[in-house]
Amino acid sequence: MDLILKNVKKKDLPLLKALAKRLYFEIEVQEKPYNTEFVKEILQGQKDIKEGRGIKMNIEDIDNLWK
Repeated sequence: MDLILKNVKKKDLPLLKALAKRLYFEIEVQEKPYNTEFVKEILQGQKDIKEGRGIKMNIEDIDNLWK
């Protein structure tokens, strides 16, 4: 039987590992890396803002985006 724990905090991982070892469970940790294209877009956006290529919006402008 497999058990999958999601959204485990890093501070809780040693406790879970110790418990699994004590109960003779096999533990396997898998971390999913971020999508590289997504990371590039975020970094480019931060660079654009630093270089003054961003736009300023007020609450009304933001509110009108989703209407």
